[in-house]
Amino acid sequence: MSHQYKVLILGASYGSLLGSKLLMAGHAVSLVCRQKTADLINAEGTRVRMGIKGREGMVEIDSRQFPGQLNAVTPEAAQVEQYDLVCLAMQEPQYSEPSVKALMQRIALAKVPCMSIMNMPPLPYLARIPGLNAQEFKACFHDASVWDNFEPGLMTLCSPDPQAFRPPEEQPNVLQVGLPTNFKVSRFEDPQHNAMLQAMDEGIANARLNVNGEMLDLPVKLKLHESIFVPLAKWSMLLTGNYRCVQADGMRPIKEAVHSDIAVSQEVYEWVSGLCVLLGADPHDMVPFEKYANAAQGLLKPSSAARALAAGATDIERIDLLVKLVASQLNLQSDSVDETVRQVNGWLDKNRHPAVTAVAEPAAA
Repeated sequence: MSHQYKVLILGASYGSLLGSKLLMAGHAVSLVCRQKTADLINAEGTRVRMGIKGREGMVEIDSRQFPGQLNAVTPEAAQVEQYDLVCLAMQEPQYSEPSVKALMQRIALAKVPCMSIMNMPPLPYLARIPGLNAQEFKACFHDASVWDNFEPGLMTLCSPDPQAFRPPEEQPNVLQVGLPTNFKVSRFEDPQHNAMLQAMDEGIANARLNVNGEMLDLPVKLKLHESIFVPLAKWSMLLTGNYRCVQADGMRPIKEAVHSDIAVSQEVYEWVSGLCVLLGADPHDMVPFEKYANAAQGLLKPSSAARALAAGATDIERIDLLVKLVASQLNLQSDSVDETVRQVNGWLDKNRHPAVTAVAEPAAA
């Protein structure tokens, strides 16, 4: 390998998927997480499990068997200046937690290039899209001030298409991949930073996992794209499936959200894709509806956003609201997107202001 890069990944759960691929390619990875999880990862490494086409069962990627080095640190302990790249792999509201927010400020001031693998595009990334006023999207963020000191040219977005989850019966250093698709990353503005992404792309593509002497080519690659619009292809999927899991009286699986009325789903999907094309995306950057609908057949649980709302979350990532506001800057509107935003707003309002119980507590004597 020509060069080993040092990568700081905020978020040890979903982040361990990209982290494992970087370790396979020989890079050094630090995962930012809570102390207890950091202690576990530093003692035992991480495990990422995924299926491979045509092969029975799961293959396990054990971080301890690769040329790259892994460690885990708390937000307070991360020394940002020593890293070549920062990867943002947590849900957007989590960046507002005080120790994480302080770390984000250190990253911004150190001018380390950042690659987000959030569903929610960071504000500095939205500022790179010509014709959009990113300042008008602050309402979509839990705490928009987290992003104030970041330079747009140093922020890129990587479409988090691979689906993964923590098996509930396992330790927090275990991740299972449900849909092993690729991370599609947009270029930075600096050619040197793009050369780094290209080297990571090639290193991950060439890495192999040795299983009993058999060298396996694992799915989930990092693919660098020239267009800054490629990761926005995820918006159509989120607005058609993930956010339409949210219903007035409960949550439904992604498969049901997409397939219970396929004509409506296709209409929503193509409206959001059309919005991305109006912003400047090439239609070929967008994933065809049929391909998404086929993948959705296997998504038998409600989305993480829907599950979080059902569990009482008072904040989730608001790509639904972002798409509505982006559309309104282009004088466009969708009844379906408006309805989705209304449902999500309703759940958040209910979770933030639980109804006063009908039976009053007896007064203390």
